[in-house]
Amino acid sequence: MPVKEKIGIVVSNKMQKTVVVKVESRYPHPIYSKTMIKTRKYLAHDEMSECNIGDQVLVRECRPLSKKKRWSVAKIISKSSLIT
Repeated sequence: MPVKEKIGIVVSNKMQKTVVVKVESRYPHPIYSKTMIKTRKYLAHDEMSECNIGDQVLVRECRPLSKKKRWSVAKIISKSSLIT
């Protein structure tokens, strides 16, 4: 079975070695055919604490690392232009 991967944006990096990643999925409404956006937040493991708020990252499913942390940051796709 292949490993699940998702692309999202970092919304918080205040924890040690952990970031919160917001992933959007778009799908058509079953009756009205309008494009709906569903947002989900995932806790992801960031070993070197390289991610900043606004970075676009690729997260990969992994073994459970804590109560809610089941994803790890595979790579940073693009850095944020925000200066923090």
